[in-house]
Amino acid sequence: MTNVVSQSTIAAIATPPGRGGVGVIRLSGPKAYAIAEALTGKTLPKARFAGFRQFMDEKNEVMDEGLVICFPNPHSFTGEDVVELQGHGGPVIQNTLLARLLELGATAAKAGEFSMRAFENGKMDLVQAEAIADLIDATSQAAARSAVRSLQGAFSNKVNAVLQNLIHLRLHVEAAIDFPEEEIDFLADGKILALLEGVQASVTEVQTSARQGQLLREGLQVVIAGKPNAGKSSLLNALAGIERAIVTDIAGTTRDVLHEKITLNGLPITLTDTAGLRETGDIVEKEGIRRAIKEIEQADLLLLVYDLTQGENPLALAQEYFADHLEPKRLMLIGNKCDLTNQTAELSDFQGFRHITVSAKQETGVQALIDAITAHAGFQPEEDTFIARTRHLDAMKRTQQYLAEAHEQLTVYQAGELVAESLRLAQNALGEITGDFSADDLLGVIFGSFCIGK
Repeated sequence: MTNVVSQSTIAAIATPPGRGGVGVIRLSGPKAYAIAEALTGKTLPKARFAGFRQFMDEKNEVMDEGLVICFPNPHSFTGEDVVELQGHGGPVIQNTLLARLLELGATAAKAGEFSMRAFENGKMDLVQAEAIADLIDATSQAAARSAVRSLQGAFSNKVNAVLQNLIHLRLHVEAAIDFPEEEIDFLADGKILALLEGVQASVTEVQTSARQGQLLREGLQVVIAGKPNAGKSSLLNALAGIERAIVTDIAGTTRDVLHEKITLNGLPITLTDTAGLRETGDIVEKEGIRRAIKEIEQADLLLLVYDLTQGENPLALAQEYFADHLEPKRLMLIGNKCDLTNQTAELSDFQGFRHITVSAKQETGVQALIDAITAHAGFQPEEDTFIARTRHLDAMKRTQQYLAEAHEQLTVYQAGELVAESLRLAQNALGEITGDFSADDLLGVIFGSFCIGK
């Protein structure tokens, strides 16, 4: 990507709000050095050396003091002249310093604008830019390590390798179309088919790894539902490892949804306890049940908890309360209180659904349930897993669809022009991942989700 010279110089506080020993303000743009010199009243230190300076207000009185570090273009984070001011970390002094920089000619940075300029100036691709935000937001060590691998280019390298093979394939197809007088029939000799199927296999491989990265980043929405007193809150406490939900023998104790963020076998999970499902005249409980149903509709995985001592059919309960969600990929049946029925904790099949017997109170079978949840999600992180987002998987899904169309046009119809068009669309879709091909509105959404100062 060609270097982009920005006309404005942006400034932002780069450290989180609140009190701290050090607060960092960033400047980036063509006037960064001049503004910093006006703030300090002195020549700036040489590149990448920290220099102690006083920060002066418009009356030439000292507002704060600290370190100044300069990063000249193009060897900076944004590819522009960058200055970092390291003063004290109080919110009042940080905002005062930022206001002074704006008076001296800087413009307040928008969310993600520093990373946006780094992308525009070819310092990183779109995947690496997103990895910065993912590293900041990581909720587990595994997610942080995966974000670092994406930041270092692991994901981008895989995508770029597939892109190069796809471009190579397009060249062969275009040659068959553009030079028919050479009597080189690439469409019939099997070479293009082999190359196409190789690209399809490569996309599938990257897709599988990206799915693991998406689970690491976004986690799984797991909702616990069932009748009152089935042991839903006890199960949440057992999975969370703390007494997060109130547990009593009184039916209907839980009247609102309760969210708990946990990590099971390395998989981030948002676990939701819900009000017991039953007919009731209580207005407050009715509202809790309405909210429970809403959570059920949005769940990635629904754990239907039922009381083994009542001799109930769990699928009949599921049919009664959420008939629209009877899918084996979204529903797991949990028979609770096995300690009171002399049943063993075990994983089994129940009419096509995964069924697990546990004792939430005694925490018997809980680890087997944890293993079943992560296996159900298809979560098998490896050492080289990289972070990924839903948009990445969507782009690869569309890439596969266009490649499948190209395969059909090649093998069934021998239509070279249609093969070429499908391959072009596949390349565009895959290029959206790294930003080689992207719409401006897509970039706005991505960088707009970043922190100010990043």
